[in-house]
Amino acid sequence: MHTKSRTATAKNRKKESGSSKIKPKASVPLEQTEPLVKDEQKVEEKSQHQSPDSDSPQLLPAEIKLVCTQDNLANHLELVSKAVPAKPTHPVLGNVLLVACKKTQRVQLTVFDMRLAIQTSFDANVQSPGDMTIPVGLLSDIVGKFSPGDITLVSREALNREGEGEDSGNNITLPEAVSNSPVATLIAACGRYQVRGISSEEFPAIPEVKTAQTICIPAETLKEGLKGSLFATATDEGKHILTGVYFKICQDSLEFAATDGHRLVVLNTSIQGFSKKKQAEITQPLELTVPAKSLAELERILSSRTSADPVELSYSTESALIEFRWGAQRLVTRCLEGTYPAYPDLLQQDFQHQVTLEKAPFIKAIERIAVLADKKEKTLSIRINSEAQQVSMSLFREFGNGLEQMAAIVNSDSNLSISFNIKYLLEGAKAIASSQLQMHLTQRDGPAILVPAGNRSKPNILMDAKYLLMPIFKD
Repeated sequence: MHTKSRTATAKNRKKESGSSKIKPKASVPLEQTEPLVKDEQKVEEKSQHQSPDSDSPQLLPAEIKLVCTQDNLANHLELVSKAVPAKPTHPVLGNVLLVACKKTQRVQLTVFDMRLAIQTSFDANVQSPGDMTIPVGLLSDIVGKFSPGDITLVSREALNREGEGEDSGNNITLPEAVSNSPVATLIAACGRYQVRGISSEEFPAIPEVKTAQTICIPAETLKEGLKGSLFATATDEGKHILTGVYFKICQDSLEFAATDGHRLVVLNTSIQGFSKKKQAEITQPLELTVPAKSLAELERILSSRTSADPVELSYSTESALIEFRWGAQRLVTRCLEGTYPAYPDLLQQDFQHQVTLEKAPFIKAIERIAVLADKKEKTLSIRINSEAQQVSMSLFREFGNGLEQMAAIVNSDSNLSISFNIKYLLEGAKAIASSQLQMHLTQRDGPAILVPAGNRSKPNILMDAKYLLMPIFKD
């Protein structure tokens, strides 16, 4: 009876004040991508609630009571919390949606900022199913400080001060809008904490990626591909399409490409391929560009996982949505619109010079000389001496200069002097996953390409890598 009364009050309040649903077009500004939920009507259609006891937990206002371990709750909050914006455009977008399902005995956590959605779940003792949203930052901080052990989470109607409950006679009178907000009470061996939330009805639903195209990618391969390409994407929102990583998926290969206009990374690797059932449906390579911000979260989560299960990639051509699903985790984002620059021709150059270097000493030398660089002067001059089989690097400033020399294998008929942005060269050298690297050069004003040589850092991942770097040319 108590729950029915609260629901009735909420319905009356909505009739008086109007709908409290988020209106993405009005309140959520566009950044890199269109919102996953484009209008209020779609939010309402996707928000039809089902019982938390169903196989796919949906939203149903109810009292919650569950018991889980501190480690489980803390780890999964950490997994999703990084994706929450520092300044959400609507309060509920700064919350995590918690759905407790009694049938599956699992707790599902979801964050969604209208462009990126991350979802995870874990086992728990769910005694009473339900759902609510809780400020993810505050909840994560509190749970993270608890000692290892069991945590009981229950929902309450209002915040109460210790000693000021019904028995004390000092009940606090709260405004109706506040008193009807859900409150999560966390009970651990060390104490009890209460955090006010927002009704799960306010939380926008994540659209489903409806597609017949699903690809299985080894998790380690995907992680290494992202690690080797994300750093080269543009951070300037004005370059829109360059703020993402370009994927080209063929029958048995996956290509990553990233550029900010000054350098280019291209990684090509084999994948498990499409399932036999859907293989015939793929007649052309699948090409899409995924926002770097979303992929950075994917790489972070993949780096923390220990499961050997592959990642299932699903893409909808109609809605331009892409979903990555692995184990109990799921990430959904919208792809960037536009045509990615045609880059293959840049890699087809007449390279006249080839230099092979030991990677570790080369990186150390660049890092030492980089102490002289700053935002105004970041040009590293490189001289390649074919007679001495040596590479010299120098950087000159008004207050001082630096010179580094190291042995190399130089295949060239002449010497060459060329200059690069020291930051770009260092990042490119670090991205080469091998004990040695090769520099292929044309001339002093032409591009250079770094490729792996020697022993691979991870021989089980066969990945062809090319890092193209444009020189700084001064007359």
